[in-house]
Formats: sequence, C-alpha cells, structure tokens
Amino acid sequence: MRTRQENPAAREKLLETSQHLMLAKGYTATSVEEICEAANLTKGSFFHYFASKEDLGKAVLDRYVLSMFQVARDAPFMKKKDPLQRLYGYIDFMIEVSKDPARRSGCLLGNFAQVLTDTHPEIRTQCAAHFNLWADMLKQQLDAAKAAYKVKGLDTGSLADHFIALFEGSLMLAKTRQDLEVTANNLFHFKNYLKSIFVK
Repeated sequence: MRTRQENPAAREKLLETSQHLMLAKGYTATSVEEICEAANLTKGSFFHYFASKEDLGKAVLDRYVLSMFQVARDAPFMKKKDPLQRLYGYIDFMIEVSKDPARRSGCLLGNFAQVLTDTHPEIRTQCAAHFNLWADMLKQQLDAAKAAYKVKGLDTGSLADHFIALFEGSLMLAKTRQDLEVTANNLFHFKNYLKSIFVK
C-alpha cells in the first residue's frame, strides 16, 4: 500500500495562506475550503497535515509568534550593551512594525485572544503562554535596566504587561480608526515614560 509522501512546501503554503486569511477576515470567517482554494491545494492535502481547523489555527499562531520573536531577537538593537538602549531600540522597532500596512489587520495573537478564548480553551491556553513569554522577555530587559540605572520601586512585571496591553489596544484603535499612526504615537508616549523613570 502506498503512503502519501510528506511535502513540507505544501504544509508551509497552508500555514502562510491561513495566516494571511485569518488576519484579513478572522479565524471564524475563514473556512477550510477557502484556505485550500487560495493555496491551490486539496482538502485531502489539508487533512494530511492538520486534523482540524483548530489544529491548523494553533500551528498558524505558533508560526506567527515565533516569526515575530525571531525578527526582534535578531535585530541590531539587541546587540547594544546598555539594557536601556535595548529597550528603546525595541520600542522603536515595534513602532516601525506598527507602521507596516499589513498591520491594518492587527496582531494575530491579539485577534485570537480576543475572539477565541471563550470557545477554544486550547487556543486560550496557547495565547496565554505566548503573552507570558512576551512579558517575560520584556521583564528581563526591564530588570537589567532597573539594575544598571539603580531604579528602586519599579514593578517590571506590571510594566511589561502594560506595554503589551498598550500595543494590542493601540492596534485595535488603529484598526477601527484606519490610522496606523495611533499605535506609533502611543508607543512614543511609552518611550517617553521610560525616559522619565530611568533619567539619571
């Protein structure tokens, strides 16, 4: 009996197409049939790689978040010795990310968290894990800056959560107002707030 051979390119095409459609239309409004048609693949190919639409959604979310983290981790600002300059560099990086026209559809992580947490418990857990990883990454940089600049009484964990809430909320405002500058302006205010905390 012949078995279907693995085709990594087909799986990647399904993931890429699904990410594009789910960002543009949302998870719920995107059907398996639509994904297969846009990817020019059969439903048989789809179910060879994914047991269900939810299984696909989880894979798409992991792919999206990993890609964002990798780009930030490999960016030039991460090579700066001063942890505060790394923080400023990260904020500047996120400002530039927010100006990308593709951001008009928001953030897939935020979109999934907002729409699917009540109906898809596994995706809710996955979103929580990604948000925690993001917050931990920011907290590490804030802790390093706090130590280097001898800042007392700063709750770095809460501040990391505040940045994420600010970024995700700003994307929603930008989306509804159709104005990408909303996110950039709000992150600029956050950067100024950090400067007021860490001033020597």
